[in-house]
Amino acid sequence: MPADRPSSVSRRSFLRFASTAATAVPILTEAHLAWAYTSGAQSASNGLKRAGRFHGGMQTIPPDAVLINANENPLGPCKLACEACTDVAPRGGRYDFEQTYALTKSIMQVEGLNQDSLAIYAGSSEPLHYSVMAFSSPSRPYVTADPGYEAGMNAADMAGAKIFKVPLTRDTHAHDVKAMIAASPDAGVFYICNPNNPTGTTTPKDEIAWGLKNKPKGSILLIDEAYIHFADVPSSMDMVRAGEDVIVLRTFSKLYGMAGLRCGFAAGRPDLLAKLQTYGMNAMPITAAAAANASLQHPAMIPGRKKINTDIREQTFAWLDKQGYSYTRSQSNCFMLDTRCDAKQVIAAMQAKKVYIGRVWPAWPTHVRTTVGTAQDMQTFQTALAEVMKAPPQSAELLPSPYRRPLSHLG
Repeated sequence: MPADRPSSVSRRSFLRFASTAATAVPILTEAHLAWAYTSGAQSASNGLKRAGRFHGGMQTIPPDAVLINANENPLGPCKLACEACTDVAPRGGRYDFEQTYALTKSIMQVEGLNQDSLAIYAGSSEPLHYSVMAFSSPSRPYVTADPGYEAGMNAADMAGAKIFKVPLTRDTHAHDVKAMIAASPDAGVFYICNPNNPTGTTTPKDEIAWGLKNKPKGSILLIDEAYIHFADVPSSMDMVRAGEDVIVLRTFSKLYGMAGLRCGFAAGRPDLLAKLQTYGMNAMPITAAAAANASLQHPAMIPGRKKINTDIREQTFAWLDKQGYSYTRSQSNCFMLDTRCDAKQVIAAMQAKKVYIGRVWPAWPTHVRTTVGTAQDMQTFQTALAEVMKAPPQSAELLPSPYRRPLSHLG
């Protein structure tokens, strides 16, 4: 291993990590949340409680089911990534840190970052969890969008931090950054997922910059860019290069199709990343590191896969428009569909037709998140939805205002 590689952990960090391990709760991923809900949790809050123990308790999924519930990329890893996995697998008996170091160098080149500003993880869920643990506490609240990705709230709860959920803006469903900053003058973490999960909507860069300028001293903006490659919005990675109080998260799970291989990274000032190491570290799977590095050598896959996703998403939106449905104007590989009734019942009815769509957020009880799958997936989704909504489940009664909104509200 190269001599200039930064030390992974100090003795003090290790002892602190060991002292908290006994009270640790699961680090949640999209897979935990999506499948715990699908398996019967029927709410995001119950999903949080069940997510850590769903392994081995999964329901049997029909082999011909359409799976558009977990924001996965059905294209999978690119050919170069698959070949890299095959090539490196015979060396799987060793940790082979050189694979991770090679990936680090590639990310440094692509993103214009220094080595000390990067930390490689098996996905972006770990650094998300560790960032919240490091910078929120009983005296430093956690602020997030509503609806927004739930995993950070789980970590904040573990840290004993108060959680503030701020509604998205009404018209564009962006993060209301000004309201988020105003929500807690002593917050430790402001979580901005851009594009947002579950809505797929984006937040303007100047709003994020305003939040950085006006946030409380000692806090960070935790900017989750898991879906950035699908969207026509600028990254916030320049804030990392400028040494600002931000941690930017990236993953190879989405556009790169590596959700099952698990690879991602956190980018931030070295002193900020050092605080994450207090809570955990591990050797990277060599197949994941090799596949991610191979993917970065194929830059044309970003615009190519982005176009595939955009075309299928827009074709789906055109069909929804014809049917009179409203939905969030996503720039990602997921969107929120307004079912105009209790969305939990629609999810169950769709599942009976072997079409697995996403989950419901309490703030929007008539909406369900849907992942953009293949063209065939979305055709099957359309057929099933049309059949379900011809005779909605008896218990799926229309909800009163403000949830029963005019079609122009979301479209």
